[in-house]
Parts: sequence; structure tokens; C-alpha cells
Amino acid sequence: MKLGIVGLPNVGKSTLFNAITNAGAQSANYPFCTIEPNIGVVAVPDKRLDKLAEMYHPDKYTPAVIEFVDIAGLVKGASKGEGLGNKFLSNIRECDAIVHVVRCFDNDDIIHVEGSVDPARDIETIDLELILSDVEMVQRRIDKAQKMVKGDKKFQVQVDFFKRVLATLNEGKPARAIDCTDDEKALLSEVALLTNKPVIFAANMSEEDFSSGIEENGRLRRVREIAAEQNAGVLPICAEMEAEIVELDPEEKEMFLSDLGLEQSGLDRLVSECYTLLGLISYLTAGKPEVRAWTIKKGTKAPQAAGKIHSDFERGFIRAEVIAFDDLIACGSMAAAKEKGLVRSEGKEYVMKDGDVVLFRFNV
Repeated sequence: MKLGIVGLPNVGKSTLFNAITNAGAQSANYPFCTIEPNIGVVAVPDKRLDKLAEMYHPDKYTPAVIEFVDIAGLVKGASKGEGLGNKFLSNIRECDAIVHVVRCFDNDDIIHVEGSVDPARDIETIDLELILSDVEMVQRRIDKAQKMVKGDKKFQVQVDFFKRVLATLNEGKPARAIDCTDDEKALLSEVALLTNKPVIFAANMSEEDFSSGIEENGRLRRVREIAAEQNAGVLPICAEMEAEIVELDPEEKEMFLSDLGLEQSGLDRLVSECYTLLGLISYLTAGKPEVRAWTIKKGTKAPQAAGKIHSDFERGFIRAEVIAFDDLIACGSMAAAKEKGLVRSEGKEYVMKDGDVVLFRFNV
């Protein structure tokens, strides 16, 4: 999974990126401090994998990973080359989702490029730049399809559809707002549109506001309203606090979070939000050689899940030996689980569930 982090300059993007990836991206109080995109890869926190590691004492421990791409702060006119320009928008076209960091804190020492803090205005500014960038992409696709129509009339369907997409963008609405048939969704996915990607608004709050009363924050309420209109996710977060948490050892971190009434760090909550937004789950494989988490789309059938490990597993799929994670832990071992008849043999039509512990049988 690859997530692109966007936002205006000085909203806390790089501070948040540093905290969740611990990658040490430069962070400073002036626009365009992030000149090249910073990329950080982090392990997906999964306590189930930790439990399996305790059970198997594996030679190798491999969690699922997320790649974060932090680009320079966008400004008005970015899609036309203002600030550091459209170049940086291209860096997030291949991302699975966008984390849009929105400033919801006051701090006279940190300059806001617009001179004041207004989440709704800031979201509109970024949305407009993403839409304008997509307009250019869609227009190119229409031009291409119109040329193809001359040789084959079937391409008229594409021309008509992408003209509808263009009209939606020109109304200031994102591509994901369009009602599409399955065929149209497939067409839309061929063009890496920024406004067709799922979005999570990371509402970056002050430490005081975050710890004293999140829901009382008027700026956060406004972000939630906008997110509801856009079918986007919302993650209240304090980037400064996350930067402190990352420096703590596990025991101190647990106490710190507990004092705030939180069970998870910002990274854990962000990962959870992304999995929900993208419709992702994890299945697990376990043994002495390795315990590992594999990320798949909800609704994936066993052979295709096996194909995540190796194409031969899918091609020569025979069956999947499956047990629910909770059942395995309750039994204490795979042998005990088999004795109780809790390990199931599933065929090609089996739809994988989150937390399935699986052994695939195949023959090629």
C-alpha cells in the first residue's frame, strides 16, 4: 500500500511524516522545505503477528508494509506550475490513497501561507489544484479516444464517458463523485486521476486541543462535515505529539497513550483508517521459517490470495488449510487445533477473512 501525503506548506505534513516513518525528513518553518519527495516505508502494526511469532519462534518475521510519499507543500496555482509546480503532483499519481493534512491549530510562530487558519478554505485550495491537474489528464484522454474513433466507432463510448468526467471536474467536483458502472470504473482506473483516489483528512491539532477535547474543536467539526460530503475518512491527530511518542520506549509509549485515553498511536490509527477506506484485510502465514502478514482486498478468493505469495500458488492451487487466528491462539498450537477439528480445508470459491491463518496446497 502506498499513501501520498499532501497539504499546504506549514500545516505539519513533514512533522507527521517524520513521526510515522521516523525517516528524518527535514521540517522547517518556511514553504517548500521539502524539495524532493520524501519516501518512508513502515511496518503495519499487527499484534496477531506478534502472537504468532511467540508461538513459532520463526527465523523470519515479515509484517505488511506501507510506503508513505511526502511531497512539497502545494500552493494556489500548483497545477499550473506555481510554487514547485505540477512535478510534485505526479509523484502521488501512483499512490493508492491520499492523506490530506489540514491545519487545525493556531501558532503565531508558524506562518500560514494564507495568513490565517481556515480548514475549509485550505481543503478547497488543495482540492482545486488536484482537480485542475486531473482536467489536463482527462482532456488528453478525450483527445486520444477521439482519434481512435476515426478507426473504430466503439471508442465513442470512451469519448462520451470521459466528457462526462471532464464536466464533473469542471464543476469543481472530484472524479470519485461520479456514479459509474463496473465498465466505467475500469475505464476510469486506466487514468491515474488524483481525485479518484480515496482521501483521509488528517486534522492536525494542537497538543492542548487534542488532549483536552477533540470533539469540541470547531475546526475538526468543519473537516468532518467536508469529509462526509466527499465520502472521505477523518483522522484527528497531533503531529507534534506523534513526534514525541516516536521517541519513547514501548512501556513509556503505552503509558503516554493511556493518559490521553488512547489505545493506539497515530500511525496505528492511520493504518486502520486506510485499511477501512481501501477495503483491505490481512491474512497470515505461520511456521518456523517465517511468520508473515499479506494484504489483500476484502472479497478476495483463496487462489488469488495464494497468488500474492507466488503466481505458481494460484496457478496450481489445490486447497487452503485455514484456521481463524483466535481459534489457533486459543488452542495453543496448530496440532491441538487440528485435533479439535478447527483447521478447515477450503476450495477455490472460499472468500478469505481477516486474520485467517493459512497453508496453501498447490501443484504445478
